[in-house]
Amino acid sequence: MKNRNLILGISLFFITSCDTLEQAAGIVLDTTEENTSTPALTNDEVIKGLKEALNVGIENAVSFTSVTNGFLNNTEIRIPFPEEAVKVKEKALEWGLDGQVEKFENTLNHAAEEATKEALPIFKDAILNMSIQDGFNILNGGDGAATQFLKENTSSQLIEAFSPKVEEAIKKVKLTEYWEPIISKYNIAMSVTGGEKLNPDLNAYVTQKAIDGLFIMVEKEENKIRKDPAARVTDILKKVFGSIQQ
Repeated sequence: MKNRNLILGISLFFITSCDTLEQAAGIVLDTTEENTSTPALTNDEVIKGLKEALNVGIENAVSFTSVTNGFLNNTEIRIPFPEEAVKVKEKALEWGLDGQVEKFENTLNHAAEEATKEALPIFKDAILNMSIQDGFNILNGGDGAATQFLKENTSSQLIEAFSPKVEEAIKKVKLTEYWEPIISKYNIAMSVTGGEKLNPDLNAYVTQKAIDGLFIMVEKEENKIRKDPAARVTDILKKVFGSIQQ
């Protein structure tokens, strides 16, 4: 009788223990399910998110730079007197041509502002192709990674496509009218003194500076999306950039 009771007691203990273990296991499973992280991103989502981020950045950058004084009043991208012609500026100021120098520098920036109005479709075409590997490298590459990829893979094409737009803009804002009096007087003086004559290619200069300025603004917009959840204006941006922590 005692043995039978003992066996019964042991059986009840194991049955109860098993029920308790199952309940505990259920609690652990429920907790795991509740804490499951966001599902891994698909390749398509990564590429779509990065392209959208670049498109948002480009659209914002162009809207900031293509308005009147968009370059001129922005100290980050304001185009200065051509570096290779600093001696020209120094002499012009020495000769009292301060007004001409200021007008030239202002118009230099207005030419870039005019040109960037045409930049949006050029940039958009440039980001259509992006490999899956590129996408994940950019996603995890940190600040400016997408912009750097865009710069490395499109700069030469952008210069080629952008140059005629700058040339049109230079004519529209009459940049050479402010440049000619300055450079002509300088080169005449150099003929007398035997110094080196200068006449930088303004089209090439404005083209490169305009593109550089746009990339600066695109990178600012990209980094904003990476760091500020409020800048992720679509669901795909929230999902893709929300998957990485800065």
